[in-house]
Amino acid sequence: MEKTFDIEAELKKLPASPGVYLMHDASGEVIYVGKAVVLKNRVRQYFQSSRGKSAKIRQMVSHIDRFEYIVTDSETEALVLECNLIKEYRPRYNTMLVDDKGYPFIRVTVEEKYPRVFMTREMKRDKSRYFGPFTSAYAVRETLELLHALYPIRTCRKVLPRDAGKERPCLNYDMGRCPAPCTGNVPEAEYRKRVDGILRFLEGDYKDVLRDLKEKMKEASERQEYEEAIRYRDLLRSVTQTAEKQKVSDLESREDRDFIAVAKEGRDAVVSVFFVRDGNLVGRDHYHMTASEDDPESEIIENFVKQFYSGTPLIPKEVVLESEISDREAVETYLSARRGHKTAVIVPKRGQKEHFILLAKENAKTVLERDKDRIKKEEAKTSGAVKELAELLGLSQIRRIEAYDVSNTSGFESVGSMVVFEDGRPKKNDYRKFRIRTVSGPDDYASMREVLSRRFRQREEENGAFQTYPDLILMDGGKGQVHAALDVLTEASISIPVAGMVKDDRHRTRGIWYDGREVPTDEHSEYFRLVTRIQDEAHRFAITFHRGLHTKNSIRSVLSEIPSVGPKRETELIRKFENIDALKKATAEEIAETKGFHRKAAEAVYRYLHPEQDGKDA
Repeated sequence: MEKTFDIEAELKKLPASPGVYLMHDASGEVIYVGKAVVLKNRVRQYFQSSRGKSAKIRQMVSHIDRFEYIVTDSETEALVLECNLIKEYRPRYNTMLVDDKGYPFIRVTVEEKYPRVFMTREMKRDKSRYFGPFTSAYAVRETLELLHALYPIRTCRKVLPRDAGKERPCLNYDMGRCPAPCTGNVPEAEYRKRVDGILRFLEGDYKDVLRDLKEKMKEASERQEYEEAIRYRDLLRSVTQTAEKQKVSDLESREDRDFIAVAKEGRDAVVSVFFVRDGNLVGRDHYHMTASEDDPESEIIENFVKQFYSGTPLIPKEVVLESEISDREAVETYLSARRGHKTAVIVPKRGQKEHFILLAKENAKTVLERDKDRIKKEEAKTSGAVKELAELLGLSQIRRIEAYDVSNTSGFESVGSMVVFEDGRPKKNDYRKFRIRTVSGPDDYASMREVLSRRFRQREEENGAFQTYPDLILMDGGKGQVHAALDVLTEASISIPVAGMVKDDRHRTRGIWYDGREVPTDEHSEYFRLVTRIQDEAHRFAITFHRGLHTKNSIRSVLSEIPSVGPKRETELIRKFENIDALKKATAEEIAETKGFHRKAAEAVYRYLHPEQDGKDA
């Protein structure tokens, strides 16, 4: 194919504006995303003399086939776009945050008449009170368990007082863990006292709790109710331990701060973050980064800050770093905009802040040393296994693998699945599902031809998963499936290696069919385990999709018999209620909340599903 992108000519067209640039290789894959204050100057630098450039940059430039750019109004806007594009494409030459953690918070639904307290990983812009982030789900569950023991309140999702009195109280009421506001007999003011106690506790005010527990323990002991006294004693110890954990403080002020430091050895890097909230050290966490041998620690920290704070909902007043970053002003502006108030990025030279940075640095070193063996084992299972597979098949390089499977029940509801692995890890954002349209009956070969034809035809029609061709296609079958795939690729004039996963009598991977023969394989090798994982994932994804469609058709067949439900209402009910059992459990009021429904139509659905209640209130 004739090359149409003239790099020298396109460099002359670059504007002197801020923006983001994307580097593509010959297959069209995005291999690097960067931000520039002046696009014209920054992009040109890559194609000038290689003197002074790191080995990583020289290697990256050697693979650039073309580039594109997006002009923005400001450097801050470019930074935001850069973060989003890095998350979307995960380019191989960007320093990447490996861990994609969701931070647990404690949510208190103070906006409800009878509030609840529970763990969440999503901080919404609503009227609830949020506490955190906590560094582990275990810490949150431990705190919630203590809170529910101190202040028994409801844990159910009932809408109160609307649902009050409809059902008998649950087991939590019988066990003394909930006052059962669902009965309608609990005064709101009395319930609110418990919620206020929870809020004080989460804000760090333990004095009232400790005093009350001591008094109750003493009173129970005087009444010779020793089991109850022991329960209060254990609660007292738990609260005391929680209070003790808060004694490590940033003595300079009562502000929210994050302290960030990095430890690096070769290609392995660990970033450690200390979370200080209201002047107290509430936790710490660490994050693994992919890096190159010549990436300086300051560049790793800069990339971490951009990626980490584009995903976490809680941004502190100060971000304290071990070393300076080049985009400091742009990052400050971006963080301040996300927080809604000024956020400062600082590098301390002395005092308490430097002490915390040194602690974070030591923590990062400890974690890196501890996890080195685990990281190497993980690398052997992923990118190492991919290299082994490439050597086995005689391919120069494999990075992206696509695997396909089909699923049906005697030819009914045939579906296809496409799963994607990059560097030996699943890339779930690129997974795709296919409903078979042109094949009747259980014809797996014809179904697979349809799936592959649609996948490669849609490359020009859809962004994301279909834009990049794989380095290897794996079929869930042997010779027949491989030939079906090669026929489709030949018709499309596409050259991609195709291998089949040969199965034994128990549907387990036995070997690999490639280049017209079954390749001898080592069942104890990492590449064989990787191929097995990919096959299992393709099969799981297809089966899950098939079952979901079967469930939807089950509910659709019931809904089609109800006179007041047409195609549009049918679709909306399926969207809201996953299956017929969920719909049967819903009240008429809940059904009426569905898009396109009014009270009369909702009651008609409810009465149809509950004929035994005909003539009664819904």
